[in-house]
Amino acid sequence: MRRGMQIRFAGLVAGAGLGLLAAGPAAAVVGGSEGGPLAGETVMVLNARGGVCTGIVLSRRAILTAAHCAQGAALRVHWREGGEPVLVEPATIALHPGFNAGAVAARQRSIDLALIRLGEPLPARFAPATLLDGQQPRAGAGITLAGYGVSREGEARTTGTYRSAALSVVEPYGPGRVLLWASDPAGGGKRAGAGACQGDSGGPMLAGNGVVAVTSWSTGPAKRQCGLLSQGVLVAPQRGWIDRTLTGWGETARWSGGR
Repeated sequence: MRRGMQIRFAGLVAGAGLGLLAAGPAAAVVGGSEGGPLAGETVMVLNARGGVCTGIVLSRRAILTAAHCAQGAALRVHWREGGEPVLVEPATIALHPGFNAGAVAARQRSIDLALIRLGEPLPARFAPATLLDGQQPRAGAGITLAGYGVSREGEARTTGTYRSAALSVVEPYGPGRVLLWASDPAGGGKRAGAGACQGDSGGPMLAGNGVVAVTSWSTGPAKRQCGLLSQGVLVAPQRGWIDRTLTGWGETARWSGGR
């Protein structure tokens, strides 16, 4: 890796990260609390453009994240070991074939998922997350959103701490077959509350202790980017792609329910 690239990634770790994109994709937990489920099943995903995302551990060598986090720039998977930062270069990256990088601007559908294979296994303290197959949560159901993003919109130095927030499923366009939408019930869907923000993309949206969706996007009121709606890609409809890709790498995911 070039010296400039080493400095860039080191700066991301030391400086607490930057927003993933100026508008649209990327989502961190504003209005949440520190800790939460799956803290031991997640890592950070950094790119050389200054992007910060969250990744979900599927096995000692495989990580699930959002595709917009993984495209177009060198990546490093990041965690801390004994208080010291660790940066690992992926061996392979697979973007979902249904991913459309221009989907937000064009208002088109996109399967914003990516899988990362590591050349060396994660430490044994990392456990694989459970992905949920079968029936998806409907409007009003409670979910938990978690990630390493900012706790206050626009304040990059608040990135890097795992946080979570309790949200409720909403159905602005009816029952989702690709996407899951959620909002803070305390906000009533009209004012800023808890939700995803810069740095949470690729993180888990959980029903109970299982991952039902992968965070991909967020929006807020009054030209803000966070705190109103949080969007994720449902994992159950994409099980075929996830399993095929992992099988080709000699890895497997842990599923619960459904097939």
